[in-house]
Amino acid sequence: MIRSEILREIAPIIRDHLVICNIGLPSQELHSIDDQPTNFYMLGTMGLSSSIGLGLALAQDKTVISIDGDGSVLTNMGTLPTIANNVADNYILLIIDNGSYGSTGDQPTYTGKKTSLTAVAKACGCDNVIEVQDKDLGPVLQKAIDDRKMTVIVCKCDSGNIKLPVITMDPVVIRDRFMKAVAN
Repeated sequence: MIRSEILREIAPIIRDHLVICNIGLPSQELHSIDDQPTNFYMLGTMGLSSSIGLGLALAQDKTVISIDGDGSVLTNMGTLPTIANNVADNYILLIIDNGSYGSTGDQPTYTGKKTSLTAVAKACGCDNVIEVQDKDLGPVLQKAIDDRKMTVIVCKCDSGNIKLPVITMDPVVIRDRFMKAVAN
């Protein structure tokens, strides 16, 4: 499976939760598959989806799911020790690990070689880290939501992108409708 197929499969699972989605193509894919006011689309801040999601989870009680990529997590390695040391049991970090920087042309990342984000998250002190293959993600994600225990899920999948237009919604509109969804 590629990332867009994963997002299509998990869309019904994440629909009723607050979702912070990684920059570029992941946001475009989620927007195209299942646009929701509870989805916050990152349009230009690589590596910050996980950090923003954690901050949101610490500030309120709703379940928050950050969808991040291996390339983005690699550009902000400080996010994993921050998550480990600031536990929010309403927070799930889903790292879609396709071994590439998908939004910039599918250049390979080190997770396609020797670097394991599962091992890095555990070494940083994250207590509940699960590595899963793409086809097995749905039930694992649902269990993490139901358990209400902070979880880092590393989902291994194939690299690849689908062609989509950019999100034309104004960033202010994305922010305002998401803030309204958080308040409700």
